[in-house]
Order: sequence, then structure tokens, then C-alpha cells
Amino acid sequence: MARAIWTGVVSFGLVSVPVGLYSATEDHTVHFHQLQRGTADRIRNRRVNERTGDEVGTDDIVKGYEVGEGEYVLVEPEELDEIAPGRSQTIDITDFVDLEEIEPVYFDRTYYLAPRGKEYTKVYELLRAALAQSNRVGIATFVMRGKQYLTALRAEDEILVLQTLHWADEVRDPGKELPELPSGRAGKGKELDMALQLVDSLSGAWEPSRYRDTYQEKVRELVKAKAEGQEVAAADQAPEATNVVDLMQALQGSIDQARGGRTKQPGSSRKAARKPAAGTSKKAAAGKAPPKAAAKASSTSRRERGDGKNELRQLSKAELYERAAEQDLPGRSKMSRQELMNALSRTGGRRKKKSAA
Repeated sequence: MARAIWTGVVSFGLVSVPVGLYSATEDHTVHFHQLQRGTADRIRNRRVNERTGDEVGTDDIVKGYEVGEGEYVLVEPEELDEIAPGRSQTIDITDFVDLEEIEPVYFDRTYYLAPRGKEYTKVYELLRAALAQSNRVGIATFVMRGKQYLTALRAEDEILVLQTLHWADEVRDPGKELPELPSGRAGKGKELDMALQLVDSLSGAWEPSRYRDTYQEKVRELVKAKAEGQEVAAADQAPEATNVVDLMQALQGSIDQARGGRTKQPGSSRKAARKPAAGTSKKAAAGKAPPKAAAKASSTSRRERGDGKNELRQLSKAELYERAAEQDLPGRSKMSRQELMNALSRTGGRRKKKSAA
């Protein structure tokens, strides 16, 4: 079982709940040691005086801030400790904001928050449910290991998640930093329509387990092959940039490829789906619509689903949740915004009609 890396209290208003902070991720990178070529001798890092080349002990090292070429202001570790924020034991929520308002670039590391005892689970769940249904996050600051963090508390299934945020002056302005940016006239017209078709053709539910770090897998294969005296084939070259002249052709080819790949999946053929199963009685099939009528209804249904999905994309999570509540969709309280949108799109996204009394 994981150990808490920080313990304290989450406070919002006059309500507080003792919690523990746990790392939400772990590193799976393959790590190498540094060796001198031709030997098995490890290479070690040493702290040396760049002028004399002599090794310097930790006690003789101080921090220096360069104020001019070769000029430093020296700062002792004790001086930093004196001005450092104390070990805060409170995550004090000062504001609640809409999750969509926080740009992804501000998010840094992710942690799990858990109540420190069964007696605190009710207050913990109260905060989690309030954040989930309002689609808001709690903005707070706290101190850990001598550093102050800006954080966002958000609701996930059954738990609270704390994400550290970059401070505003740490986020670069792309307009000032990037050499080239597209003009506002670029993504319009027929090219955009086809790009949207391609996005829709490749759209699906978020399933994290479908994706793997193939590079790390290749690294492990390389190490294993070299240990066994074998060779590993080199990776394919990266594709060339798409020429603007060939853009329409590339888009159409991508759409055809995406649609073709999906229709070839087992059981996905529309023709096979319409064919009655062996042994089906005529009486059971008598209530089916004629092929033309069925095709027309299917086309209308697909068009309505497309319109409904576009409408759902414009709604916030709170509005999607309200629509799901009206339709009495099961499990809606634990759904993410994307899951709510997918569930509503399957029903057309319309409000449920009330039956006559």
C-alpha cells in the first residue's frame, strides 16, 4: 500500500477534512548507468572547483546568484530556511472555478487525496460530490517540502484529485515565444469540413489501456537482443510533411482509410447486420420495415445523431449532467464530461418526453 507523502487538512469555508496526499503516477522509463567505453567502470559525478579541479566537500558549498559577469551574491542554506514558508498543514480552498476555464498548460503533477480515517469520509464525499455536480475545481495553495504550490482540487470517480498548477509568470506567451503561428484565415472551407469528417471517423471513447509506450518497449527489446547477441531492426522513417497542394487528397485518403478500417471489423458490416439469422421465423420478421424505408430511417437517424452530438459539444458538464438527469441515465453521477456526451448522443441528446397521466 502506498504511503502518504504529505498529510494535512482540506479546508473550504468553515468545513475541513483531514487528508493524505499520494502520488498518482509512477515512472516506467528504462534507466541506464554511465560507463567508460570499453570497460564496466561506472562513471560518478563529482563536485569540483572549475578553476583548480579539486573536489569540494558539501559543507564548503554555498549558493550564489549571479548579478553580473563573475559577480555573485552569496546565500547560505540557513538564510533560505529562515525566509522559506513553514510546513503548512492546510490546503485552504479560496475559490471555485469552472474546470474548462483552466488552460491545460497550467497543469503540472497529479496526486490523489484520501480521507485519513473512516470518520472523515462523509465530509470528504460531500466536497467531492459538490465539485462533480458543479463541474468546478477548488483553487488552493499549500506548502510541501519547503515549496509553495498553487493547486486545483477536482472530483473523479469516488476520489478527490489534487493537481499542482504552474504560476502565471511561469507560463510563456506563445505569441511572443513561437516563430510561426497560422493566420485566422487558415482552417476554413472545404478542408475544414473534411478535417472534421476525419476527426469524427476516428472518434471513440477514452480508453487509456489502449495506448502503450512503444519506445520503452523497443528499448527493452534492444537491451534483450544485445544481451543475446542479436540485432534489432531500425524504426521506420518519419512521414514527410503534407504538401498544401496535396492536402485535399491526403484528407480524403485518410477518411477512406479510417472508415475502411472500421467497417472491416468483425460484425460491423451493415449488410450482414440486416440479414436475418438462420432459423428466424417469418412471423418474427413480419414487423420489420421494407428495405427502402429502413434505409431512409437509418439515414435520418444518423443525421439526427450527428446534429445532436454537435449540440452536446456546446454544453458544459453541468448542463450535460442536467440533461442526463432528465433522461434518468444510470451512473451519470460518476461520468466524465466526455462519457456524459457519449451516453446522451446514443439517445439523441433530447429531453425525455413525459408520459400522459
